[in-house]
Amino acid sequence: MTAAIDGPRVAAKSGKARQLVVFLHGFGADGNDLIEIGRQWRAFLPDADFVAPHAPERCAMSPTGRQWFPLFTRDPDERWRGVNAARPTLDAFLDAELAKRGFDERSLALVGFSQGTMMALHTGLRRATAPRGILGYSGIHVLGAAQPGSERAPQTPPPPVLLVHGEEDELIPAEALLLSASSLADMGVPTQWHMSAGLGHGIDNAGLIHGALFLAQSFGVKVEFGRR
Repeated sequence: MTAAIDGPRVAAKSGKARQLVVFLHGFGADGNDLIEIGRQWRAFLPDADFVAPHAPERCAMSPTGRQWFPLFTRDPDERWRGVNAARPTLDAFLDAELAKRGFDERSLALVGFSQGTMMALHTGLRRATAPRGILGYSGIHVLGAAQPGSERAPQTPPPPVLLVHGEEDELIPAEALLLSASSLADMGVPTQWHMSAGLGHGIDNAGLIHGALFLAQSFGVKVEFGRR
């Protein structure tokens, strides 16, 4: 039986949700770390509900925070075991949130930061039907020994992906963006990327704007500047 997870929410600005955007936080944080982005993005996505679930485990290295899976080393096998172990819990949460609204997968987008990006890519690329888009900040596409697809059935169509990374990231080097984009391209996943100059392990305003426009485009929402 999978663990039940939940977290803070921001309701659709229009009062009638047609899309669902799920934020997946990083190692040692919780859903409160990202939900404020949803408030900022309501102007771009007025028909979207935003939810940021707390990861299922207490963080071993930050007792007040949460983790999707333990991280003690930078061993790729540890990350691969972790994303696979955490995926059923996230899948169950996504299924429940979609069912609650009567939505299908094409109304869903996943947004991750750091460890949350690992979860967004791993889970989103293995859903029976692809989400409308996957946006990953400061993370990496985790692969197992069976590269390049790592036990993944192709999705038709695959979800568009945008990866955003800080050029000066001290925790997950910027090279991870290029490696991830390359591995996704090898899997036939359409991938865009943006590198934020001078940024460390975080999200800057340029990254937020790129992300909001990517999600709006993915959902087919027209953004009119100056009339937000």
